[in-house]
Amino acid sequence: MIPVQGVEGQKVAVLGLGRSGLSAARALRAGGADVVAWDDGAKGREAAEAEGFVLADLTRPGALDECAMLITSPGIPHLYPAPHKAIAAAYEAGVPVDNDIGLFFRSLAASGWDEMDTPPRVIAVTGSNGKSTTSALIAHILEENGTPVQLAGNIGRGVLDIDPPVDGEVIVLELSSYQTELARSLTPDVAVFTNLSPDHLDRHCGMGGYFAAKRRLFAEGGPDRAVIGVDEPQGAFLAGQMSEGNGDGRLIRVSASRKLSGPGWNVFARKGFLAEWRKGRQVGSIDLREVPGLPGAHNHQNACCAYAAVRAIGVAPRIVEKSFHSFKGLPHRSQLIAERDGVKFVNDSKATNVDAAAKALIAFPKIRWICGGLEKDGGLETLKPALGSVVKAYVIGREAEKFALQLTDTEAEICTTMELAVARAAAEARPGEVVLLAPAAASFDQYDNFEQRGEDFARQVAKLDG
Repeated sequence: MIPVQGVEGQKVAVLGLGRSGLSAARALRAGGADVVAWDDGAKGREAAEAEGFVLADLTRPGALDECAMLITSPGIPHLYPAPHKAIAAAYEAGVPVDNDIGLFFRSLAASGWDEMDTPPRVIAVTGSNGKSTTSALIAHILEENGTPVQLAGNIGRGVLDIDPPVDGEVIVLELSSYQTELARSLTPDVAVFTNLSPDHLDRHCGMGGYFAAKRRLFAEGGPDRAVIGVDEPQGAFLAGQMSEGNGDGRLIRVSASRKLSGPGWNVFARKGFLAEWRKGRQVGSIDLREVPGLPGAHNHQNACCAYAAVRAIGVAPRIVEKSFHSFKGLPHRSQLIAERDGVKFVNDSKATNVDAAAKALIAFPKIRWICGGLEKDGGLETLKPALGSVVKAYVIGREAEKFALQLTDTEAEICTTMELAVARAAAEARPGEVVLLAPAAASFDQYDNFEQRGEDFARQVAKLDG
């Protein structure tokens, strides 16, 4: 645990008592704070009460009196579509609002760091797609290099639940826009921006607000080194904002679509090869085509971002290349779960938006595509250029018919359930084809989360041999 610093003897309110909220409450108590907690759901309140926390309905008048700050969980709206009632009350009373990420950055450094040969460092990763794989890949490379590492944030453990870091350790954080938007302190040693595509637009009041939330990782204190994907206009803009001039060595630009030029530090992938250029000359190259855990151009972008992040702290290219080949990938992200009669079954349930699904679709030549679910804003129009490799779509979800109607140039069968979709796709698939779950939609119409959806896919595939 990382005890929160600077709160001894202060009354601190915690709103939302899921994983991050309870973690924050424990860390605040460990730092000497007098914690009062609240959750709108009975389950959260019961969990906090079982750990001895005092409950107080923070939406009631006067509940925040004498509170030094309010700590809120990432899933609770603090601005759009409208602030939670307790957060609005904090704004009205002038009580600062923060989250566990802000507490982490203000509390990480300890007095013993001055005596360490290499003080601990933080690599923080954000972006729309690929941030989980990028974060896990960074941690894997460091582990293979013998570097002590902890993985936390939106993946792995809660940020305040990690162990106090030791000499030379690196903490890798995956951070969502919900986390970066509110944190009052963001000071990683290396910050990574993978890419940007429309997502969570209602929560951020549009694309501009969504990008602004991601951009805060680079603006609130700022990293020593910035790794920025420049394949979208927002990334190119952010890279320009971070650079102090042509050839600024603190910025590493990343692309998975083109060769990057100029005297600066660039990492890019073309035709399956990763290349690192610095000061106008090539200093590293890796063949990504035969790396089993990183299939497709979207994973080549993840590889470039991870490569750049670890190069920024001095890991040698040969170590990175070796680590790529031992990386097994993450569950529900282009995960090969079975192969039968020459047909591969790939689980990319994490492809919850159109952009992520498009990247999965262009990674394979002939696809039986299982798609559908709770559709996000914008429809499927931008997905259509990626449908050329789809032999047939098998649509699931409560609104499967509406989803299928948008696939005007693609043969589609309305299946509704995962069980039927897998059975039909498997029955019709031919050797050399891939049955791919890449829903291009959220899972909440039929499942609690994308993990449950991916597990159901794997379960139905396993039943084919039963």
